[in-house]
Amino acid sequence: MHMSDALISPAVGAAMCGASAVAIAYAAAQVKKDSAGTGIKTTAVAMGVTGAFVFAAQMLNFGIPAAGGVSGHIVGGILLAALLGAAPALLTMSAILAVQCLCFADGGLLALGCNIFNMGVIPCLLVYPAVFKPLADKYKGPGAAAAAASAVGLSAGAFAVTLEVLVSGVAGLPFSKFASLMLPVHFVIGVVEGLATAAILCLVQRTAFSAQRTARAALVSFAVAAIIIGGGLSRFASSHPDGLEWSVQKASAVDARE
Repeated sequence: MHMSDALISPAVGAAMCGASAVAIAYAAAQVKKDSAGTGIKTTAVAMGVTGAFVFAAQMLNFGIPAAGGVSGHIVGGILLAALLGAAPALLTMSAILAVQCLCFADGGLLALGCNIFNMGVIPCLLVYPAVFKPLADKYKGPGAAAAAASAVGLSAGAFAVTLEVLVSGVAGLPFSKFASLMLPVHFVIGVVEGLATAAILCLVQRTAFSAQRTARAALVSFAVAAIIIGGGLSRFASSHPDGLEWSVQKASAVDARE
């Protein structure tokens, strides 16, 4: 769901960059405050390791057969928020997206503010406290909460993309058609991400109560998983365009015919 610069106008890009910068500044202040007791170094290590895992996991595109020729990948905002807290999760996701943009040309520089807002601010600062935490408290566990919050977060992010494209008015995509493609496919991707997130969090919760398991062991496990995914499993990622690229192609084809 990484937006390219061709989809947005400079005005929208600048506005979303400003909105994301404000959110990042708030998150940084919150992390500094909350880390006063545990130490910022401990928090930074946890952010780095879990961020590496999510970075690697985003490389693993999976096909969606029912949609035909489209793939998706997890975003990881809800997973990071559940593991780290909302503020550290946003900082971690922002770092991931910045590296992807600057080093791998995955997402445009003008669109970086949009991508941080859609994939970081929405799931970490909005959906996590509004959906995940109440459900986790109600059902006494992260399973259902992770599944629901991931689907909601990805769908909300996809809708934000359609609004940003609409307001920009530079891509020439018909809003109704673009939205009708973006929302269903990203809901399906969100459901898959939700199941994966629920499984990971339930595993972490289960092992956390074992005296033989420590936070350090959990971080080592995430680091090893990141290496395995990034160095091996990513080779088997689907070659089909992701949900955003597929939606843009389909909506552009409809617009050309009209």
